[in-house]
Amino acid sequence: MSPIWVQLKLQSPDGKYYRTDCANTEALFRIIQSIPSKKAEPFKRWLAKVGYERVQEIEDPELAQKRMKEIYNLKGYSDEWVEKRVRGIAVRDELTDEWDQRGVKYEKEYAILTAEIFKATFGLTPGEYKRFKGLKHQNLRDHIR
Repeated sequence: MSPIWVQLKLQSPDGKYYRTDCANTEALFRIIQSIPSKKAEPFKRWLAKVGYERVQEIEDPELAQKRMKEIYNLKGYSDEWVEKRVRGIAVRDELTDEWDQRGVKYEKEYAILTAEIFKATFGLTPGEYKRFKGLKHQNLRDHIR
């Protein structure tokens, strides 16, 4: 058993649970990098390219923002939507920086503050919205059938 992956009990098609080798994304990349096959080379080159791009983004954060905009545009989002998304991220960063300065330390505290803002803005907590959205999608699926 390698320290790269772990075994989890996963349900098989026969309904029984079996210990199954599992790995997270980082571990999978490490496994792929260790494969001595020519067939793995294109993926290894892609990994190196993505890693290099990430290093560039760390050195120049504007590159990360430019790449994010390109990805959203490729997914079909309008320039207007992308700009709103970028502004929303900037506002969220300013807000969390302010919370940091005022002593917010734990993830649960951020969740509570976020839920309060969400509820004041939309009348629902994020959890209530997710349940509502899930019911709405379920009703739509039922209606289509």
